[in-house]
Amino acid sequence: MLTFALLAVTATVGAYPRSDLPSISFDYKDWQLACDNTRTCRAAGYHQEDDEAPNATILLTRAAGPDQPVTVQFQPADDPNHPAPDQLAMTVDGRALGTVHIDAKSNSGKLSDAQVNALLPALLKDGQIAWSAKGKTWTISTAGANAVLLKMDEFQGRLDTPGALVRKGTKPESNVLPPLPAPDIVAAPVSHDKQPVTLTPAQARDLMAALRKTVKDGSCELVDTKADETDEPVVRRLTKDKLLVSHACWMAAYNTGDGYWVVDARPPYSAVLVTTSASDYADGVIRATQKGRGIGDCFSAASWTWDGRSFAQTSATTTGMCREITAGGAWDLPTIVTHVHKAR
Repeated sequence: MLTFALLAVTATVGAYPRSDLPSISFDYKDWQLACDNTRTCRAAGYHQEDDEAPNATILLTRAAGPDQPVTVQFQPADDPNHPAPDQLAMTVDGRALGTVHIDAKSNSGKLSDAQVNALLPALLKDGQIAWSAKGKTWTISTAGANAVLLKMDEFQGRLDTPGALVRKGTKPESNVLPPLPAPDIVAAPVSHDKQPVTLTPAQARDLMAALRKTVKDGSCELVDTKADETDEPVVRRLTKDKLLVSHACWMAAYNTGDGYWVVDARPPYSAVLVTTSASDYADGVIRATQKGRGIGDCFSAASWTWDGRSFAQTSATTTGMCREITAGGAWDLPTIVTHVHKAR
C-alpha cells in the first residue's frame, strides 16, 4: 500500500510551511481518503482482494463548502482477461439503476445523480453494489467505507449537518468549512549553467559535513556515513549566491531516493534540506516519483519549485491503492495542490 511518508520529507526551514497546507490521508480496509489543502476530498473504494470477481474501483469527489454534491466515477480494471464493454448495467441490492458508460480514453464512467443517491447509503450498510455486462460482474467492497467517509465529513466540517454522508444532523449547512484557495507560487529564475561546480577536496569535505547535519534522523543513509565510504555530491549553480546539491540517499528493491539541498555558494554552506526522496531536477523544479510496488500499478509523486527564497512544495499525490486496476495507477489523489506561475 502506498504511503505519503517517502515524499513528505521536507526541511523545517526553507520548505513551504506545512501548517499552511491542511490536508489528510487515511486508509482503512478497502477504502482510502485524500483531502487536499483546498479542502477538496476524494475517497476511493476497491474490490475485495480475495473476491474472484474482476477488479474495480470507484472514486467519490466532494469540494468543500455548504451544499456541495458528491460525484462518483467507476473504473473497471484494465484486464485483458476481463475486458469491460462500454456500457455496464448498475445495480444496488439487486435494484436496477440504469447503465454507466465507460469512456474508452479514461477507462472510467461517471455515475448519474440517481445512481449516486442510491450508492451512498448502500456503502454505509454493506449493500451489494455491482456493475454487469456480458456475463461478468464488477463489485466494490464496502469494508472501510463508513470510517473513510466519516473522516471526510470531519475534515470538511460536515459532522451533524444535513449534508453529512455518515453522521447527519440538524446543524446548519452554513457551519460547513469553506473552500480554501490553492496557494500561488511564483517560480523564480534559476541558473541554466549545466556545468557542475567543482569543489576542492577540503570544500567537498566541509560540504558533506554540512549535509550530514540535516539528516541525523537516518533519512539519507548514503550521506550519513563515513567520508571515505561516500560518493561525491553533485553540485550545480542555482542562483548567483546559492548552489543546489544532490546526493543519493537510499536504494530499495524498485525505488531510489536522492537528497537535494540548497546551500550558500561559500563555506560554511548552511545546508537546507528539501527532500531525501527525489528522482530528478530540471529548470527550478525538483520532482519525486516512487512506485508503490514493482509491477507499477500504483505510484506516489511530489514536486518542489524554487520561488527565489526556497523550494516550495507545489504538489503531492498518489494514484491510490495497489490493486491492479491499471498500469500507472487508477486515480489522482492529491494532498497538496498549488498554482505555479513563472516570474515576469
